[in-house]
Amino acid sequence: MGTPDAIPGHLRWRCRRGTRELDRLVSWWLTERWENADGEARAAFANMLECADPDLWNWLTGLEAPSDPAIARIVDEIRAFHRV
Repeated sequence: MGTPDAIPGHLRWRCRRGTRELDRLVSWWLTERWENADGEARAAFANMLECADPDLWNWLTGLEAPSDPAIARIVDEIRAFHRV
């Protein structure tokens, strides 16, 4: 599990989404992957959090795919772990 001190507070706040399910999915990546992620993955995650909840939900449930390949890698990692 990641070290809470290594995670910027504003990203923890941005992981609070409109539904508990979405919160859980995006918070998982921040808690479990952020610490060891490279700069590109961290930037992609931060950019992903700027997207609208319906888009995030559609990506994370496989209804749609993000057009940004870096965000798509984050989404794929979340989906693979949670088998969404």
